[in-house]
Amino acid sequence: MKSYLKITAVAAVLASVGACASQPAPVEEVETAPVEVVDTTPAPVEEVDTTPVAPVATGPRAGSLEDFRVNVGERVYFDLNGYRLDGEDQSVLQRQAAWLSSYPSVRILVAGNCDERGTREYNLALGERRASIVKDYLVSLGVDASRIDTISYGKERPIAAGSDEQAWALNRNGFTQLISGTTS
Repeated sequence: MKSYLKITAVAAVLASVGACASQPAPVEEVETAPVEVVDTTPAPVEEVDTTPVAPVATGPRAGSLEDFRVNVGERVYFDLNGYRLDGEDQSVLQRQAAWLSSYPSVRILVAGNCDERGTREYNLALGERRASIVKDYLVSLGVDASRIDTISYGKERPIAAGSDEQAWALNRNGFTQLISGTTS
């Protein structure tokens, strides 16, 4: 047993001597970027003005041509060979009458338009009936007749190019144009 202890003691001595004899590998020097110090102190709290601010108008100017186009509507549409006002057309004309009553210095021109089908003469006559029915309806709603002029363009001023039902439907219209008295 003593020899076993001697062998173990010798092995331990040799292991410790061997460990001391090895040299560590040289450490390579690595360049490092400078470290940026960030200030983490909170920013001072600013006082916020809680005074109510009046809303800024973002739409068209009241009484302007753009106001009329955007908020009222400037066209009503008719069926083929027709000049009858349906419920949607009457709604547009009611908004026009209300707008015109708010701006009594505004004068308008109502133009009757047709699609490209039919003769020039037929379409001029139909356009005149369309313009007249629009004027008559506006007058029935209280707009002074002296503020409304009418004209028929027949098929001469289409708003939609094309020779299909969609283009024709758009070109059959009564167009209300503001001719004087609007705000800029």
